[in-house]
Amino acid sequence: MGAPTARTKTTSSPPAATPHRGETRGTDLASRFSALLESGKRTPRKPRIWFEIILIAVSYWVYSMIRNAVPEQRRSALRNADWIWDIEQALGIAVEQSINHTINSVTWLIMSLNYYYATLHFVVTIGVFVWLYRSHPGRYGAARTVLFTTTGAALLGYYLFPLAPPRLMQGVDFIDTVQVHQTLGSTASGNLADMSNQYAAMPSMHVGWSVWCGIVIATMAKPLWGKLLGALYPLATLFVIVATANHFWLDAVGGLLCLGFGFGVVRWWYGRWPHRMPRQVSASSTSESSAQQPSDVHTPKVEPGEQSPAERADRTATTHGTGTAATLTSMATATGTATIERAASSEPTPKTEPTPKTEAGTETTRPAAPTGPAHSTAKPATPAPQEP
Repeated sequence: MGAPTARTKTTSSPPAATPHRGETRGTDLASRFSALLESGKRTPRKPRIWFEIILIAVSYWVYSMIRNAVPEQRRSALRNADWIWDIEQALGIAVEQSINHTINSVTWLIMSLNYYYATLHFVVTIGVFVWLYRSHPGRYGAARTVLFTTTGAALLGYYLFPLAPPRLMQGVDFIDTVQVHQTLGSTASGNLADMSNQYAAMPSMHVGWSVWCGIVIATMAKPLWGKLLGALYPLATLFVIVATANHFWLDAVGGLLCLGFGFGVVRWWYGRWPHRMPRQVSASSTSESSAQQPSDVHTPKVEPGEQSPAERADRTATTHGTGTAATLTSMATATGTATIERAASSEPTPKTEPTPKTEAGTETTRPAAPTGPAHSTAKPATPAPQEP
């Protein structure tokens, strides 16, 4: 008889509480929202040079046409400028006039700032575009979309809130530095003023674009000096727009809000920030990813040197198959050997006798010693001599 088995007492757990109908509906909405965010992720593609050049040129042309087509509501723009100036005085930050007069007294400095305002706004932005295209093609599309979305939001601000710059205000002693020093190349004042909308100061795209350049350089450049330049460029631009009396402090805040909206759109569209995207994009991923893989299938990320789930499944199946075949082979070999031994012996299969119980409570058997003629160790008897 085998060892008695201990009976285990089973306890029945209480039934799980049924979720409330409202909780189930909330869970469904959350899962749908997460699925929507997951499906909104986009894979970066390698930019094409001619397409990007045409896109930037056409986009800036459309931006300029729309910006200048906004009706120059002079009366509303001047009234809004007075309102902004009153708010800054109430907040204690209305120092633009003091900065404007102080910098204007240094001729070489104010002329340098005028040229800075007229040129670097475009030169640095285009330079960052070229650097992204050459060194960070995988991040180029997302960064470009941030700037385009920011500029589109600024156009809405120009239409809804016309604002005169400080240099055009009446009753406040601001100096139009471009007009006084006859700086060339600026559409803010002088003969080129008629080509640009003079009452589109809110938000400031000088600040919006410069902060975009600074964030891109500071987060993607490797040298420390490059990161420092990226951090200093927006601060220098903020000082320039105030010293030249082209913007208020609050215009810069409006530019930051538009830039934040642009980054938010890209974060939702790509599922990550531009600097978190892969730096390089392979040619195969740009041409085959959209054709071979459906958008709703999530491919798990495999680290270098790690096996994919499919490879692990194949290896497991191969291991199980090999182990099963080896087990069957050993069983067949043992069966054949036992059959041969029984055929050679005249006695039936030896009996087994029980062995003492093991610690685990199981019984093991061992074969009894064979006692047949073929296995006997006794000497044969000598026959008796016969009588004559």
